[in-house]
Amino acid sequence: MLACDPAVLSAVWQAIEPIIPTPVDNHPLGCHRRRVNNFVAFKGIIARIVTGCSWEVAGWAVGTSESTLLRRRSEWLRAGVFRHLAAMALSGYDTMIGLQLSRICIDTSQHKAPMGGEGTGPSRVDRGKLGWKWSIATEANGIPIAWIAAAGNVHDVKLVDDTIDVLDARGYEVEVEEAHLDRGYDTVAVRAGFAEAGIEAHIVHRAAPQLGRKARRRKSNPIPLGQRWGVERANSWLSNFGQLRRSTDRKPVHREAALDLAVALVLAVKLHKWNQRYGATIYRPADTY
Repeated sequence: MLACDPAVLSAVWQAIEPIIPTPVDNHPLGCHRRRVNNFVAFKGIIARIVTGCSWEVAGWAVGTSESTLLRRRSEWLRAGVFRHLAAMALSGYDTMIGLQLSRICIDTSQHKAPMGGEGTGPSRVDRGKLGWKWSIATEANGIPIAWIAAAGNVHDVKLVDDTIDVLDARGYEVEVEEAHLDRGYDTVAVRAGFAEAGIEAHIVHRAAPQLGRKARRRKSNPIPLGQRWGVERANSWLSNFGQLRRSTDRKPVHREAALDLAVALVLAVKLHKWNQRYGATIYRPADTY
């Protein structure tokens, strides 16, 4: 997976290292074991999100313990490291390549959550087993620009407003002119919401139930699928991460952090490819790690 490319990991590490909080040593004697290097913990967290392995296996892969990785993730989560990393990746992509915000696409993607926990629910596509989903908005080329996590039994329509709120919080909504969504969003409330925001909504209409199969198929697809290829592409990228595809986290905040990190890795890969294509030397693997 390209997210594990040394050049990509080096670029992500260079971005994340300055925002990692400095630990406070409160040990009364100052004689505890030496703290595990942050880069080692970073590699363990990356190994877990890419492969979907357990914390124990991820720790074994990088030469540390499961508890160390869990503590380090909690520290970074409280400091907002993953959220800031995703924001920096978006800003870097916008600066170097440019986000095409005039047209957006919104959709969800449903996945397994076998360990359950808060923020999960019966999946509508997996025989009622526990699952979770994300709702994502992408720009014209399929780059994720807003995303949220939710339980597997939450209807897609209920997640539209929250997704747009994240889009607005990043300052992107003012540039959006049109939005493309599938027939699952064909409701009066969704159309009214986009109209109120001044966004032209292109939503596939649901076919009337009394029509035949062929007529229903022709009538229900007046908007070509090609206008929504961007969000399908982004969902495919994110679904390649094992920890998103089968989440074993039991808290919504942990799933959201994993989603932030996965998006940052996707954007880092895109920037790395852009550098290789146009011959720019911006990222170089660090030789000291």
